[in-house]
Amino acid sequence: MTDANIPMTCPAHAPSDHPKLPTPKVGILLSNLGTPDNTDYWSMRRYLGEFLSDRRVIDYSPWLWQPLLQLIILTKRPFTSGAAYRSIWNEEADESPLMTITKQQNAAITETMKARYGDDVMVDFCMRYGNPSTKSKVRAMVEAGCTKILFVPLYPHYAGATSATANDQFFRILMEEKWQPASRTIEPYFEHPLYIEALAQSVERAYAAAEKKPDILVCSYHGVPKRYLMEGDPYHCQCQKTTRLLKERLSWGDTEIATTFQSKFGPEEWLQPYTVKEVARLAEEDGKKNIAVIAPAFSADCIETLEEINEEIKESFEEGGGEHFTYIPCLNDDPAHISALSAVIEDNLKGWLS
Repeated sequence: MTDANIPMTCPAHAPSDHPKLPTPKVGILLSNLGTPDNTDYWSMRRYLGEFLSDRRVIDYSPWLWQPLLQLIILTKRPFTSGAAYRSIWNEEADESPLMTITKQQNAAITETMKARYGDDVMVDFCMRYGNPSTKSKVRAMVEAGCTKILFVPLYPHYAGATSATANDQFFRILMEEKWQPASRTIEPYFEHPLYIEALAQSVERAYAAAEKKPDILVCSYHGVPKRYLMEGDPYHCQCQKTTRLLKERLSWGDTEIATTFQSKFGPEEWLQPYTVKEVARLAEEDGKKNIAVIAPAFSADCIETLEEINEEIKESFEEGGGEHFTYIPCLNDDPAHISALSAVIEDNLKGWLS
């Protein structure tokens, strides 16, 4: 059933008795990783089950992986993950910080796009895992008259386990549409000048406010198995380039910035150096007693930044003899970040909107 608030019009050159259709517009659909609906066992189990069953994330044979996942991992992990989420949960809004921040990003980008394109656009967001689902938001856009949709995974760097799986889900949902909208996906924006500038500004603010100037900035990116790199995933190279461009923008030397990878899962080797080990080594062996950590691959603060970096990685650094640990928040809804995302979106709307 069509929403009564959606503007309707009769197509051009159609006979007078032709049924009215929603006024055509362009949809801009932001997509982030996802979040559990709550921190209880079953909410966590549903979320983790969907996430860890994605073959883009864990590509082991289902015959081997699913029994292990269903009988062991999803029996125990919802308890520990639930506790981790509870430590950062937005109690006031009863949602995860990722959900809160994504809503704020969506509101800011909506305001920017409406100011530029007026009623010709519709902006919304979805999650790859959990709610709001990609399916529900694509359906809502089609019903609202979006004959074109620009799909925007909120990942600066391309990886099979992030951008690709978000795109996969978007394309799967389009397969269910009787009348498919024309669609586009954005390229990764890891080297976009406005994205690098937003990162640099956040570092400069953090350093200016720090009690003691950090000896080194650790750029901690979410890890993936090293095997993915060898199979052609460009993620590692793109992360290294972001660090280099950030270093050049800040006019720093090589000893003032480092690239590391976090969130290792499973027995095989992942991209190295591992953040949790490297921060301890920096304190113990290199004498870097004051460090700052930033997570450039995350567009919004989430469990991996607020809990893993600010707790587990910080603890490892302090156990190694570190003294001052500064976490630099993700860009979130910072105006410079919104400007960067908006510029990427506008570039990708060329030919559809002017």
